[in-house]
Amino acid sequence: MQRRNLDLAMECFHCGLPIVNNKIKYQVVIKEIAQPMCCAGCQAVASAIVENGLTAYYDYRTAMPTSAVSLVPDALQSLALYNHPEVQKSFVYAQANIKEASLILEGVQCAACVWLNEQHIKQLSGVSLATVNYASNRMRVRWDDSRIQLSDILVEIIKLGYHAHPFSAQQQDDIRTQYRKTEFRRLAVAGLCAGQVMMIAVALYAGANQGLEFASATLLRWVSLVLTIPAMMIGAWPFFQGAWRSLKNGQLGMDVPIVIGLLAGFIGSIYQTIQSADAPVYFDTITMLIFFLLATRFLERNARERATESAENLLRLVPMMVTKMSNGAPQLVALADIKLGDILAVKPGEVIAADGELTQGQSSADESMLTGESKPLTKHVGSLVYAGSTNYESPIQIKVTALGEDTMLASISRLLDRAQAEKPALAKMADQMATYFTVILLMIVVLTTLFWLWFQPARTLEIVLSLLVVSCPCALSLAAPAAFAAASARLIQHGVLVTRGHAIETLAKINHVVLDKTGTLTHGKWQLIATQPITHITSTEALKLAASIEQYSEHPIARAFLQAAKLIDLYPTQAATNQPGQGMQASIQGVPYYIGKALDTTHVLQNIEEGASAVYLYQAQTLLAIFILQDTLRTNAQSFVQALVRQGLPITMLSGDQSQAVAHIAHTLAIKDWRAGMSPQQKLEAIQTMQAQGDIVLMVGDGINDAPVLAAAQVSIAMGEGTQMARISGDAVLLNQDIQAIAHAISVSKKGMAIMRQNFIWALAYNAVVIPLAAFGKISPLMAAFGMSISSLIVVINALRLRNA
Repeated sequence: MQRRNLDLAMECFHCGLPIVNNKIKYQVVIKEIAQPMCCAGCQAVASAIVENGLTAYYDYRTAMPTSAVSLVPDALQSLALYNHPEVQKSFVYAQANIKEASLILEGVQCAACVWLNEQHIKQLSGVSLATVNYASNRMRVRWDDSRIQLSDILVEIIKLGYHAHPFSAQQQDDIRTQYRKTEFRRLAVAGLCAGQVMMIAVALYAGANQGLEFASATLLRWVSLVLTIPAMMIGAWPFFQGAWRSLKNGQLGMDVPIVIGLLAGFIGSIYQTIQSADAPVYFDTITMLIFFLLATRFLERNARERATESAENLLRLVPMMVTKMSNGAPQLVALADIKLGDILAVKPGEVIAADGELTQGQSSADESMLTGESKPLTKHVGSLVYAGSTNYESPIQIKVTALGEDTMLASISRLLDRAQAEKPALAKMADQMATYFTVILLMIVVLTTLFWLWFQPARTLEIVLSLLVVSCPCALSLAAPAAFAAASARLIQHGVLVTRGHAIETLAKINHVVLDKTGTLTHGKWQLIATQPITHITSTEALKLAASIEQYSEHPIARAFLQAAKLIDLYPTQAATNQPGQGMQASIQGVPYYIGKALDTTHVLQNIEEGASAVYLYQAQTLLAIFILQDTLRTNAQSFVQALVRQGLPITMLSGDQSQAVAHIAHTLAIKDWRAGMSPQQKLEAIQTMQAQGDIVLMVGDGINDAPVLAAAQVSIAMGEGTQMARISGDAVLLNQDIQAIAHAISVSKKGMAIMRQNFIWALAYNAVVIPLAAFGKISPLMAAFGMSISSLIVVINALRLRNA
């Protein structure tokens, strides 16, 4: 590296301003020359320019910059725009300084690309999450905005040779359409070249036996060479790009052995052609290999996209234009201009653009794309509606309660991204095996080359080419992701959203199912059927006190009190706290109250109606009133339990409710193992006891009390109507009310894992057979190209069988 005489430098290389006192404190190496900078700001900008490969900026500038803004080339300025809060509103979910963005990652060719981006971005200071969904090329990044900005992350992705920008369903469609066109053009070029070269190869294989003269054979070799060049330069370009990225970042990706094989065959065939020797050339193998590889990747990519299309369709539902009520008059505006509290008018047949509360009209909404529920749900004033659902029968007006990344639709999308980006153990093992396999393969290639150079030099090129081509680890890397994507897509069609990568793998292994009662086996929609005042208090006053306390609870029982007291003005309360598994307490006008379980066994009401529960209201330690509430069993709870029994799974019901109500449900559903009156800690201890005995537990629950147990079980499913904490703790979420879908999810998971294992066995068996055959010269290069492509295609087709599971 050359160095300037910094003592003689008087001007900043970047901005041209004089350097104070001729003292060089800052410098940046630009094109191997240490250039002086006047300040830390110029040093930072110049470093960014160099690091992003934009040093040509200095070659083509005709004048020094006149402002700080113009110091940065357009490419860097455009990235800096993504740091603006207004720009981030549409694609960034923020909680204080912690932000999470959904991005489209362009340039991903294989699982190695995914691994490279994830590992590099995770290492950045301030980044806590970086996952790439290989099926959809979506990247989710979480960072601390006080330590690193989004533009810095995007710059690091560019350094790797990829490009990322904010996710947009429409933009992703456009990119995919353009990508398919490019892929198809490459495939067409490779196909045309391969077809022509194969026809020439027939004549060359016939050779002198069919009267082909030496001069004609030489001419045909040269024609084959010319026809192979477009296939190498256009068709094979993605493989060269992938190999270069891998090597540049110190990795051995799947494209490395492919490129070595292509170059070895191409260069060797050129040498044979120039020598005009009567030795075989492999232009036919090279062109067919490129064609087969492109065709396989084209089909595999389409299969992956189809496997996730039901999930991605969610993000295409929300319209860009909405009808806003302004001073009582409808006005067509952009969705981006809508704010919380605005009133939107939705006509029959239109898609609802935001989460909201219905304020006028009555209709029904199709939420099938969100929940898998096929029947339209009735909506009336006060009902909640969700972005992405379709209004049926009548015009309605809704008050906006959530927009953009805060909607239920966006939450489902984030959970889905997390699930598809988090890899099950088998997928991680496959990635490691593919990496080791590539290293071992290259070692085998070296040893095979040395052996054939010593034993029969004339066949060396043919053997090495066959070995490199036939043993590509594509099938091994696709074995798990293809099956996992297909299983996830199938589950979401039935209303089960997998939110953790391990869920499918663990669901297939469970041997014990633990069920909550309220909100799981029952609807969780309690109704207040009786109030029994104990002291001088009236029934209305007791209800008013109870509802005033319960308004701060998310428990289903609390909603029953609020519904019963909806026409009553509630008391203001202070210091409202929840005692999980017990009840609520709060102060009203300075007096402490408690509502929940009985504080004394002497107060427990006997002979309650079967299936009902009692809730007790206290002032300090004095019992004021007893409320009788009743819940109803889900219509498909019986068939759900029977389906679990048919699968040979033992069932335990754990409930915090009173024994009479729990016993009634257990008897109705023929559940023999049940326990009532359990606190969250007791439920947790029960789960841990089962696990200590070797059980792999599936926990199905609803409500804030179940969150610790959901988190403790090996795998858990939260009911879609549960609280946000329960959903976060769950490894999967039941989006609709069809509890039968849980039994189906277990069945699909078992089939999915079986298909993953089949794929692994096929990939390993294939390589175990063909590598020795190729190394000993029993497989021709052309047959190797065909076999490798068929191997990868079989894995994808096998995974797609899950779509009908």
